[in-house]
Amino acid sequence: MNVRRRQRTLLAGLATAALLVSGTGAAMAATPAASAPTAAAPTGDGAQALCKRLPKIDRRIERALERLDGGAGVRGSVARLQQRADNANKAGHTEIATYLQHRLDFRKSLVPTLEQRQKDLAGVKSWCSAHGNGKAAS
Repeated sequence: MNVRRRQRTLLAGLATAALLVSGTGAAMAATPAASAPTAAAPTGDGAQALCKRLPKIDRRIERALERLDGGAGVRGSVARLQQRADNANKAGHTEIATYLQHRLDFRKSLVPTLEQRQKDLAGVKSWCSAHGNGKAAS
């Protein structure tokens, strides 16, 4: 008699769980957009925030350029990576040399990109000073 009660309780619990799962699935299928967050479109260009962050951005670009232009003793420099690639070539480690050469090519391409950003930032700096750090409407 005790076994039948356990079976009945187990079946009742499984049936309840199945109803809950199917009910939740149906509710989720009925309202898919209700649970997804919506992003509002930007209302401005973020000039005020950019003007506020301008000194930090400028320092960050300057530090990156200094590091890239550093000598072979500076971690992250083009010269150091070039030396590592040359050492791999001399040692006959062609796979390592190829990998380092591709990293070197990318690192070299960063220099003109950062220099261009630095020039663009100079224009932003003059715009910010002329427009009250982005607070004035134009």
